[in-house]
Amino acid sequence: MKDGPDIARIGSLIGDPARANILSALMSGKALTATELAAEAGITSQTASSHLKKLMDGGLLTQAKQGRHRYFTLSGPEVGTVVEAVMGLAAGKGHLRTRTGPKDPAMRTARVCYDHLAGDMAVRIFDSLQNRGFLTDSADKGGLGLTEHGRRFVSGLGIDLDALGLSRRPLCRACLDWSERRNHLAGSLGAALLDRFQQQAWLRRQTGSRVVTVSPLGDAELRKLFPAE
Repeated sequence: MKDGPDIARIGSLIGDPARANILSALMSGKALTATELAAEAGITSQTASSHLKKLMDGGLLTQAKQGRHRYFTLSGPEVGTVVEAVMGLAAGKGHLRTRTGPKDPAMRTARVCYDHLAGDMAVRIFDSLQNRGFLTDSADKGGLGLTEHGRRFVSGLGIDLDALGLSRRPLCRACLDWSERRNHLAGSLGAALLDRFQQQAWLRRQTGSRVVTVSPLGDAELRKLFPAE
């Protein structure tokens, strides 16, 4: 067997239906208890504990104890990126679950992908940045970068790029959107944009859901800032 990353182990961890449901539930970026995750996965608490241990041993989850409860989160944004990419691959190959209710159209419009924006709105933002020459390939940083015009534009939105540059996380990264099957923006900039849009009250997270509601003002402002080409 050749040396290298153990893709099979990660694939087996994600591929189990119960563990896939657990990971999907944590894509909201919020910490959840084992009981909450058992309900999300449709399994018993005892079975959930076994799956959570496997996910933690595999480095995909972390936990924090507060009082009597243990809270679980994805171990980092790179895990969210992989889960979203697998969702995109599954959707592209026709492996889709039956739509369950009115939240599904909203999920496709705008939702949280761990700590950044996903859905139709996010894809339009990515396309606008790319088409206007604000994004550029940055092979030395392992992903995308901002052009000088892009840096001026983002700074004008009130985002401190110098502070983001101190992070070990890539500034910009393309993340395959599972519903649109095209890229949206991840990385520290993707997270900062979501935070900024929420500060402006243009976007609002729905309680207990990955769905993001876009206000009428937010829709108008985002279309003005990120026009379609």
